[in-house]
Amino acid sequence: MEEILNIKSTLCSTNTAEVPRTKKPDWLRVKLPIGEEYKHVRNLVDTHKLHTICESGNCPNMGECWGAGTATFMILGNICTRSCGFCAVATGRPEAVDWDEPQRVAEAIYLMKVKHAVITSVDRDEIQDGGSIIWYNTIKAVKALNPDTTLETLIPDFKAQKENIQRVIDAHPEVVSHNVETVERLTKQVRIQAKYRRSLETLRILKEGGMRTKTGIMLGLGETKDEVIETLKDLAGVGVDVITLGQYLQPTQKHLSVARFVHPDEFAELREIGYELGFDYVESGPLVRSSYHSEKHVLQGYGRNKWLKEKENAIAI
Repeated sequence: MEEILNIKSTLCSTNTAEVPRTKKPDWLRVKLPIGEEYKHVRNLVDTHKLHTICESGNCPNMGECWGAGTATFMILGNICTRSCGFCAVATGRPEAVDWDEPQRVAEAIYLMKVKHAVITSVDRDEIQDGGSIIWYNTIKAVKALNPDTTLETLIPDFKAQKENIQRVIDAHPEVVSHNVETVERLTKQVRIQAKYRRSLETLRILKEGGMRTKTGIMLGLGETKDEVIETLKDLAGVGVDVITLGQYLQPTQKHLSVARFVHPDEFAELREIGYELGFDYVESGPLVRSSYHSEKHVLQGYGRNKWLKEKENAIAI
């Protein structure tokens, strides 16, 4: 069981010149993890030497998510074929695909008694299927061993190749997510080998395949408010159901620097705009990450109905 998952971090390395870090504002302070459910997962992770993206990525919401019975795992190794400006996973030649990995991931989720799991992966552009066969096998294995666990899959773009995307659709997880990460103008800088329009096409194919779709955007990389709104419109145009907006935080001095820290009021405004554009769930705040509250993102109408209730209560006051 010690070899269940080989996980380092969700972020990819770059050669960006070192720059001084900007001091974080007070609203980015994180509460220490507490609670019995968190302690239970913590003990299992330590005892069985399991590896989760929550830990290796130093996610600020780890305590809250583990307390809710949610955890995030990464498959297909820890070496990425792409080199993104925000990310710290090693870039290079990945090891051979491990065909036993899907069962080990399923066993890890079973062992940890995870109620909702998020699975993500590095990009594997060097293989013809882009890793989609392992993706299919992993989803099916998790579902077979954990029939009551809901599942979100945070997938690469698979170069928008329909055959590879279809494998994920055929496995039918509750939510399929693919992050555009930033606005179109900054995509080449932030996601060097990715293409904004190709990501939109991937999300469109998923939606047309009957999936509940989701994406995420990082703010504070130099985008303008108008560009963010234009991005939201593009995503609404391809039928995305769930969107997350959070503050970009520089993982090391070798990564892209933070252009600005976005105030919580601006995140709140973007949440309103997102719902007005028709999204079913908008998660927007400085500490939001793509898997934050993901156990709620599977619920059709949950976010929108909550937002509508808030508006009714505001009018009543």
